[in-house]
Order: sequence, then C-alpha cells, then structure tokens
Amino acid sequence: MYILNLNYIKPLEDIDSLLDEHIEYLEKYYSEGIFITSGRKIPRTGGVILANNISLEKLDEIINEDPFKREGVAEYEIIHFTPTMMADGYEILKDTPE
Repeated sequence: MYILNLNYIKPLEDIDSLLDEHIEYLEKYYSEGIFITSGRKIPRTGGVILANNISLEKLDEIINEDPFKREGVAEYEIIHFTPTMMADGYEILKDTPE
C-alpha cells in the first residue's frame, strides 16, 4: 500500500484552476481499484491519497497523469508500507502482493 502525500507548491488559485481535472483523475483510479481514499490536508497545504499495492513503476505513471503534478503545482511524496494490523472492519486494507 502507498501513502501519497501531496504538498502544494503554488498558490491555491493555481490549485483551484485544476481542481475539476484533478477530481476526474482521482475518479479514474478509484474506478480501477487503485485509489482507496483521498482528501485535503487541514490546513489546505496539500492532500493525501491511499493507493493499493501496485508496482512503483505503474504508480509513477499514474502520478505523472495528475494535473497537479503535470502542471507543477504540487509535489508528491511516496510512502510504501505494509499494513499488518488494523481495526476491526478494515481487514480489506491488509496488504496483498502486487
């Protein structure tokens, strides 16, 4: 599983101008079963996406499609981790091999 930590590096006006396209991007990868959850940071300095375990090469391809990345308004930090324990009801998050 991956935590994708996005940090905005341009003003919010630049972010907001790409928001509709970014949402379409997110929806595409939700429908493909790659993204699990996402949302804004508070305060609004970026966002976080949880992604399923896929190859890092494929994940890089996906990240490069994000209009926030493509237009240089946000930077991505990729954190790869293996969930081994979780609260009841979240067993679906248990890591599976790619």
